[in-house]
Amino acid sequence: MLRHILHCAEAWGIGIAGAAEIDEVNILNATRRAMQRAVEALPVRPDHLLLDAVRLPAVPLPQTAVIHGDRRSVSIAAASVLAKVARDRLMEHYDRIFPGFGFAAHKGYGTSMHLAALDSRGACTLHRLTFRGVGGQRAFSFAADRA
Repeated sequence: MLRHILHCAEAWGIGIAGAAEIDEVNILNATRRAMQRAVEALPVRPDHLLLDAVRLPAVPLPQTAVIHGDRRSVSIAAASVLAKVARDRLMEHYDRIFPGFGFAAHKGYGTSMHLAALDSRGACTLHRLTFRGVGGQRAFSFAADRA
């Protein structure tokens, strides 16, 4: 599926917002920033943006926000697949940097495995401290944890 999308797409871009940014501006605004970064990463300027449910006020392009867009538009669904694969690969990378959290297995979702790791290890710098179940946990860096 991924190869097919990459082969057929005229252009694609990935944008990321980290945990500290999400904590600072909230999940919706961080999502908008990441989407804007994805648009800015495109090698060609699009004529129009089809977006999954949200508009990007800071992007001066015509745009249509489609509710349940990933179910209603092949283009939005393809963008969702690209974003999910990129996130999964990033979580697999983080699993090597922050061992013991199981990021490669649960990809950062609030599974029982993830919550158990939070209970036993506390939060790391990847955790969004404003999210329920994480707040109040001590944050540590990998270097500090190994010392």
